[in-house]
Amino acid sequence: MTTMTTTEPLDTELLQRMHAGRADAFTALYRRHQGPLFRYALMRCGSSDTAADVVQEAFMGLLTGRLHFDPLRGQLQHFLFGVARKLILKVEEGRGRHVALPDPGEDDGEGVERDLPCEGAEPLARLLGNETAEEVRRALAQLAPHYRDVVILFELHELSYLEIAAICQVDIGTVRSRLSRGRAALARRLQAHAPAARPPCLTH
Repeated sequence: MTTMTTTEPLDTELLQRMHAGRADAFTALYRRHQGPLFRYALMRCGSSDTAADVVQEAFMGLLTGRLHFDPLRGQLQHFLFGVARKLILKVEEGRGRHVALPDPGEDDGEGVERDLPCEGAEPLARLLGNETAEEVRRALAQLAPHYRDVVILFELHELSYLEIAAICQVDIGTVRSRLSRGRAALARRLQAHAPAARPPCLTH
């Protein structure tokens, strides 16, 4: 007796069906990518309402054909991350939001960093795992937006330097530099939010 196995259609197949008028194809794409896209947008902008609006606008752009995805240039999810990033930047510009200031002594340039992380470096998962989602969002919100992008995409979505470079439209060296500074700044801010350790009890 043979067991029937089914494979989920590729994003490109679902896009073709969607453009042919198949509503179920759009629903499948939405269910597949809405979660990661919303999490990225929420961490990036700090507002669930804005994140929901960004996700809706990105998917409506796909549905109406206003956004043109080229499968030869990467994955659909990475394309959607790039769209969400641009939409959030537009929202921030409309609000006249100022860029977060770097930590004292932190070089905001894009020069070579002394201690650049390698791509296989241990992520901040352990530190992030010890914090609540609200504390992480608060700490991320204090980072400059260009640091925030690479930290979120690398640490929380586990994308490669090359993928992040394509999404942020910068070179890999810039991704490395921003990630190094962003990780260090985020770690400092999360440690600052952590409650002070209680002194040990002394017995006589």
